[in-house]
Amino acid sequence: MVAIEIIGNPRSTYTRVVRMTCEEKSIPYTFTTGLPHTPPVNAIHPFGKVPVMRYGDLELYESKAIATYIDRSCPGPKLIPDDPMLAAGVEKWVSVVNSIIDPVMIREYVLGYALAKDGKPDPARISGAVEKMKKQIAILDAAVANGYLVGDSLTLADVNLMPILFYLGRFPEGAALLDGTTHLKAYFERHAARPSFKNTTPPPLPKT
Repeated sequence: MVAIEIIGNPRSTYTRVVRMTCEEKSIPYTFTTGLPHTPPVNAIHPFGKVPVMRYGDLELYESKAIATYIDRSCPGPKLIPDDPMLAAGVEKWVSVVNSIIDPVMIREYVLGYALAKDGKPDPARISGAVEKMKKQIAILDAAVANGYLVGDSLTLADVNLMPILFYLGRFPEGAALLDGTTHLKAYFERHAARPSFKNTTPPPLPKT
């Protein structure tokens, strides 16, 4: 049997999502490090973004498409439920996280530290993100009150959020916001104990 090959940056939250999907489904896969806009990635993704997937003759890109394909075509627990209402809830939260949460928590806040200029974080970028994150954290905190974003079991919505919370807690303001939640910190800690999360732990971000 040909194993699924995932190509991507091990530090990428989206790459981690598809790796966690494979882990949760307990399917064999290989992981190949490939940075954005490098030949192995460009050969599959026309815009050079990660992750990408190769599975026999099938080549696929974009994390949501890859995770959905794996969930629908491979055995193991369903990460996108068959129930239409629950499936819609998963789609809703994946869209919210990708279009609203990620641009603030990762692209503004985390990268405000990780892409520090001359070794110094960008205070204006970080403080602006923190103000937006306060509302986002409050919404997420209420959403996971029963332990999951959707239904009563792990779904792709949770898998899609967890890598972002991982980085959020690595920096002071983000960690403080998580510490101040009623449900979200416990949610993160419980799901961080899952083998799928532990087995895909990224290398540390470069020191600034």
